Amino acid sequence: MEMLWDITKALFLWILDNLVFINIILSILIIFFQRRNPTAVWTWLLVLYFIPIVGFLLYLVVGQDYRKSRMFKMKEIEDEIKYAVRRQEESIYRRKLRLKTPEMERFQSLILYNLNTAEAVLTDNNDIRIFTDGREKFDALMEEMKGAKNYIHLQYYIIRDDELWKEIEEILLKKAAEGVEVRVLFDSMGCRKMREKSWRRLEKGGVEVAEFFPAFLGQFQFRVNYRNHRKIAVIDGRVGFVGGFNIGREYIGLDTKKFGYWRDTHLCIEGSAVTSLAVRFVLDWNYAAKENLFLEDRLFEIPEYERDGRSLVQIVSSGPDSKYDSVRDNYLKMIQMAEHHIYLQTPYFIPDQAILDSLKIAAKSGVDVRIMIPCKPDHPFVYWATYSYLGEMAAAGAKCYTYQNGFLHAKTLTIDGLVSCVGTANMDIRSFQLNFEVNATIYSERTSQKLRDAFENDMLHCQEVTEESYRQRGLSIRIREQISRLFSPLL
Repeated sequence: MEMLWDITKALFLWILDNLVFINIILSILIIFFQRRNPTAVWTWLLVLYFIPIVGFLLYLVVGQDYRKSRMFKMKEIEDEIKYAVRRQEESIYRRKLRLKTPEMERFQSLILYNLNTAEAVLTDNNDIRIFTDGREKFDALMEEMKGAKNYIHLQYYIIRDDELWKEIEEILLKKAAEGVEVRVLFDSMGCRKMREKSWRRLEKGGVEVAEFFPAFLGQFQFRVNYRNHRKIAVIDGRVGFVGGFNIGREYIGLDTKKFGYWRDTHLCIEGSAVTSLAVRFVLDWNYAAKENLFLEDRLFEIPEYERDGRSLVQIVSSGPDSKYDSVRDNYLKMIQMAEHHIYLQTPYFIPDQAILDSLKIAAKSGVDVRIMIPCKPDHPFVYWATYSYLGEMAAAGAKCYTYQNGFLHAKTLTIDGLVSCVGTANMDIRSFQLNFEVNATIYSERTSQKLRDAFENDMLHCQEVTEESYRQRGLSIRIREQISRLFSPLL
């Protein structure tokens, strides 16, 4: 132990003695060898030179840029999917794609964009259920898992070893014993508090487990960025779930001391869009488990659906392995296409300049722009940066709200009561560029109206942030906002 302390002390003194040289090397790396947004470059340079030791440590933890590097290249999409995308693109270009609802015709450019950038195939026979309560969502998920005949695929950013997980685990072990293929994919950072014996218990019961982007040293997670933030469940290729709920007691209202009621949005999809979710899971599984499940044709068989679904859906995903920031671009294009209203719910509102400007332009052009965020922070720096942007939108004429009935974690965008987007991506730079995310873009007046109704119901539990009330905020809030806003490109 004494030797370890001596080595640590010597390393610290060496870093201190060579700090100027280290900062110069890091500056060269940031400026010349990493293709970053200029705002992020200047922010990192300020951090390195004005808070040298802390800045150096921060860079090691969150500053390294692995985006589009070879480390994620195992997750490239299959040729068959590319072929389906190209075939659908041709139909759009030749105007052969006839949407079932005439009102959706004006969104063909959005459909085409998602095809080109995210290879998101349009599916047109989906039935969608919306969940805004965690207990209802997980009851539905467990009921679907109990009926599984062939396979269960679960992928969550956070899984807590608590009573909710115990309910799910019992079903997974039972289905595995019946011969159902069960796979659980988890993110190393999000599940850092799960004990190794919990995963071993699953494996012993016949459940396959894979860890995404594991830690270097046991539970010590040094890489905060490039996390798999997706929440996907696929059962037999028949039904799929995607949205904001993770697995933990707080998500079903059993841990209300810190945040109160947990308000989120999750979808259950039955229809051919489930195949897109199945492919998304397999791509992530192949990378984490070093397998190739695309050789297993039975995982992609399209079953007959009991429901007569009519919603058009594209599954849009992006991450550090993507050529384009497809999730962000989908949000941006939706905002720019709005003619009547934009309803946005997000726990973190740290938009880049293009999205911020587009929302302002919409508000100043007479579009009814409404933005809802939580009233309390789960990450203080992120919250106060969010609040500063909310104040800016209020000044531009948007209607801005803070949700008072607990913690708002929903990630939903609805425009004109026709097109909606629900999924895992927050409206922030981290979701746009640093994390692996997946959203469902839905072209359905029925679904969009339900999401609009949910938003308006939430307004009953909100406090409006007007331009005047924002100006009256106290000095301590102003200081917190300014400091947090300065670091917003890194949040």
